[in-house]
Amino acid sequence: MGTCIICGKPTDGRICKTHEEDVYFTFHGDAPDDLTAGRYYRGTVDGFAEFGVFVDIGPVTGLLHRSEIPQRLESLDWDPGDQVFVQVLEVHDNGNIDLGWSIRQEERTFRGHLHDPPEAGPDTDSGAEAATGDSEETTNKPIGDPEPVERPSEDAASEDEREKNEEEEEEGEEEPSVESADTDTDTETDSETDPDTTTNENEGTVSTPAQETDDVPTPDRTDIGSLDGMVDETVAVEGTVAGVRQTGGPTIFGVTDETGTIDCAAFEEAGERAYPAVDVGDVVRIVGEVERRRGELQIETSALEVLTGDDGETVEARLEAAMDERATPEDDSLLVDDPQVSLVSEDLHTAATTIRRAVIEARPVIIRHTATLDGYVAGTAIERALLPLIRDEHAQSDAEYHYVDRRPLDDDFYDIESATSDVTDMLEAADRHDEKHPLFVLVDAGSTRESLDGLELLDIYDAKSVIVDGGYADSAADTATDVLVSPTASGGDPITTGTLGSHLAALVNADVRPDLRHLPAASYWDDRPARYEDLAAAAGYDMDTLDDIRNAVTLEAFYQSYEDKRELIADLFWDDRNESLAAPISEQFSEKLESQLETAIPHLAEREEAGIVFDVLDVDDYTHRYDFPPVDLLVDTLHRRQNPDGEPHVTVAVKQDDLRVRSSEPVNVRTVAETVATELPEAGVTPRGGRDGRIEFLSGERDDVVDAAIEAIAEQLS
Repeated sequence: MGTCIICGKPTDGRICKTHEEDVYFTFHGDAPDDLTAGRYYRGTVDGFAEFGVFVDIGPVTGLLHRSEIPQRLESLDWDPGDQVFVQVLEVHDNGNIDLGWSIRQEERTFRGHLHDPPEAGPDTDSGAEAATGDSEETTNKPIGDPEPVERPSEDAASEDEREKNEEEEEEGEEEPSVESADTDTDTETDSETDPDTTTNENEGTVSTPAQETDDVPTPDRTDIGSLDGMVDETVAVEGTVAGVRQTGGPTIFGVTDETGTIDCAAFEEAGERAYPAVDVGDVVRIVGEVERRRGELQIETSALEVLTGDDGETVEARLEAAMDERATPEDDSLLVDDPQVSLVSEDLHTAATTIRRAVIEARPVIIRHTATLDGYVAGTAIERALLPLIRDEHAQSDAEYHYVDRRPLDDDFYDIESATSDVTDMLEAADRHDEKHPLFVLVDAGSTRESLDGLELLDIYDAKSVIVDGGYADSAADTATDVLVSPTASGGDPITTGTLGSHLAALVNADVRPDLRHLPAASYWDDRPARYEDLAAAAGYDMDTLDDIRNAVTLEAFYQSYEDKRELIADLFWDDRNESLAAPISEQFSEKLESQLETAIPHLAEREEAGIVFDVLDVDDYTHRYDFPPVDLLVDTLHRRQNPDGEPHVTVAVKQDDLRVRSSEPVNVRTVAETVATELPEAGVTPRGGRDGRIEFLSGERDDVVDAAIEAIAEQLS
């Protein structure tokens, strides 16, 4: 008969049935039958399959089936060779081992460590109950005690040792084993009577502003950006809480100061929230030891204090001044002089400062852009600028996937459906991880009244937004967003959003300027400005290569339009093999486009109105539905192909219940829609977008709407 190393109660072996799940075992057997079902073991990841993970437990291998993993197998942050903890569920007669998930994945989150089965000795009851070896690695002991003392079985202890232990207990010496959760202790009693004391069984008593800790020297404050060379040292950092996430073991506080962000791990109980009163935005001082886990810096928190009053205000003032300085663009010059871009240089500067500040504040940046060439060029340029900043700002290796997310839109607008999806994700992240609300950067969308409902939903939750659009913007958009970057809103002419986004990205991160020089030229289908051709040539890109990249990106943007395709798009724009990658995809682009043109051109219905030639295409009847190219690209190409000389010419495409217009002379489509709506009040005519948008209507009124629209366009052009 022995005593449980957790609760001290008499038991057969080293651990009672109640606390068997609180310890992990190191396996020393030779065969699967030596394992004990229900116990947790330390193992090593052997490999992955579609159905789960193979884990080596000593010389035997078990399967952790994907159904046992509480997340997607693809997102599991394990690599072959990693040490993990699993539960043995069942050992089959054929030797197969079924494994279960353990929410504890760090040694310190368990309350004890045993060996199964060790070498049996003459004084042991059974092989599974004795300790082996003398080193820390092979001694059965609770985890987290500063000076652990092995508790031998009564049979193995000498009479002298038993007497000595009894004398020590009478003198009140603390037992080295970990207390059970339901055991009353003096520490717990003290914490209940003293509101200024928080007890953490792994970390000791944590001081609050009302309590002094004179017995423990407090280190001077260290900048987070300086911690890389201080591994294994005890430090103090001050900053704001940027996020809180609860793991199966410790609570992770993301803390940001004027130099960076770092994760601080605090442990109360496995899966239990440490310091529950600490919220995102609180100013804190954290003392702990700097460690490197999986190659990432982390502070193992020993004390956390919320700073209030003068102390908190001093830290906030220091952070605010430093953030203002760091958020200001290092180089506010344009990529190249462009009169239309110069009109919005101040807005670009404000937008870049807002985006840079979001990174410094550990606030995620969500880039929402149209699934078009323009959207991808501008959105990817901004993403390219953000990634190095995020890597520099955050210690964790996956920060670039957490703090920037580029999401293509289903439509040309940021409508209530898109906003609802974003707000749902935002609130879930805030609820589960105390994550700050993101900054939304709307690219090639959001600048017309169709996006007002979506923008207002963001505003209700105090989520900031930036709009970048080279097309026609409504005056209403300027009041619905924090920053609007649009030449037309400043009295200028439209430009490609790819051009505008590239200039913005250069302000966000001056270090990536060389990577951006060819992007503006890649966003044009014809009539590329010479300034951008020269800029691309200086970067080593000829126009044929840019055509291939443009075509390839356009084709890939169409497929799986809801995915960002980060790596593929980056390869097309920047990889050393982008020419060999883009060329074959560009050929596919041309083949698919030509196939649709061959189908569509013979079915163009030519009409003349007030001396103006109209080509009308019924997209539903004379194109392959749901195939490349999208309608807008088809109409653009048809219009250029049918009107090479630039004579007065209009192309009208009618698809289901909407109408799109392309004209050699500017046409205000919104005004056309308003005219048709007045003439046909029963047709449900609605303008969608700005001057260059489209017209929606009831499909049963199609013929009348087309006739009325052509008349209104002719009147506007004549």
